[in-house]
Amino acid sequence: LPCRAGEGLTMPWPCREYLEEEQLLDGCYRLQKVPGGCVALPVLSEKLSQLRLPQGMPCELVWIQDPMPSRAARRQTPAQKLRDELRRLLGESWSEELERDVPRAWQRHGDLVLLREDSFRAAPWEKLGLVLWETVASALGAQRLARQGRVLPDGMRSPSVTLLLGQDGWVEHVDNGIRYTFDVTKCMFSPGNITEKLRVASLPCAGEVLVDLYAGIGYFTLPYLVHAAAAFAHACEWNGHAVEALRRNLVLNGVQDRCRIHHGDSRQVSSADRSRPPRPHVASSSPPSSFQLELRDVADRVNLGLIPSSEEGWPVACRVLKKGTGGVLHIHHNVETLPTPALPQTSVLRAERGSPEGAGSDGEAQHPTEDGGKEPLGARIRPEWQRWAEATAARIRGLLAELHGQPWRTSILHVEAVKSYAPHVHHLVLDLECRPTLP
Repeated sequence: LPCRAGEGLTMPWPCREYLEEEQLLDGCYRLQKVPGGCVALPVLSEKLSQLRLPQGMPCELVWIQDPMPSRAARRQTPAQKLRDELRRLLGESWSEELERDVPRAWQRHGDLVLLREDSFRAAPWEKLGLVLWETVASALGAQRLARQGRVLPDGMRSPSVTLLLGQDGWVEHVDNGIRYTFDVTKCMFSPGNITEKLRVASLPCAGEVLVDLYAGIGYFTLPYLVHAAAAFAHACEWNGHAVEALRRNLVLNGVQDRCRIHHGDSRQVSSADRSRPPRPHVASSSPPSSFQLELRDVADRVNLGLIPSSEEGWPVACRVLKKGTGGVLHIHHNVETLPTPALPQTSVLRAERGSPEGAGSDGEAQHPTEDGGKEPLGARIRPEWQRWAEATAARIRGLLAELHGQPWRTSILHVEAVKSYAPHVHHLVLDLECRPTLP
């Protein structure tokens, strides 16, 4: 439309009012000057067929390649921007069904955005092909896109992730000052475990030897080495893709000389600690078929970070603990908590019943929380958690006595609620001190 002389971006207001009344004006962009002393009003491309301007109003349609966003658009959330860009892409094909299919949350790893499993599943999206993923990436400020799938039932919690845009899935993530690199299409990364990683980083591990039986890409191995000052770590992992990421992460954080990787199923323990020459590394998701863990009597601390249960690793954890002094086990487990609000909650855990001594005086002062820290429970825990902790302590005490042929004592230092895993199921960590009983 022509501008009025000397009045900047002004034009016959009936035109703008008409566009607003007919819901044709695109509020994502600003009015702007164009050559010839005219001003351009942004209109919705999907509604051009409905554009019927009043007669006698001098105007023409122009295409502006890079229109200026409006103030409102600059204040948009990423989810709103994504929805608006997709509406423009779909035009008249846009529907409420498609809008429900647009994600409102996602994970960001550098220039890669990981979409939820239920995103863009409606049939019309498939017809758009690559242009859909380019539009989504542009709206979210990403270069690469991937979409989550269900965790594979292969015993390794391997992800089922599809790369939608980009050449590879390798990303880098910084967590509490620690750099993690991994391939999102091959390895899991759980942001819900951040509270436990922070807690591990604060443990007093100076001079200690750690055995991490389920190391993954180094979720807990690295905090033990980088922040908790463990002297050395043995990292056991059976997924070859995670092992490759772990190797890179040790180098990234400058702790590769303080860690030895054991690639294989840590449940397979050799009868003696024999040294073998290092095997050539081949990236594979399957562990070496002939692998046996050659560790005994080495650990001051053992991390068992496998859920829903690390129970199959308990005998191995007992074997790698130092038989002369013992140490601390950090046992992860999913515990069902029945919805019984009428039952009284129990005070914070004491030592395992039957132990000759009480809980260690050096136990952490933190208390478990529900739903990953969202509902603090103060100094009280659920009865189901206490029963599980006491039963676990008794089982470990029995395994140690059977292994070494002498009594051991187990003391419950702490129970940490990491997160809510499912309705009425909590991911817990038991800190269990295990010491041989002096004759």
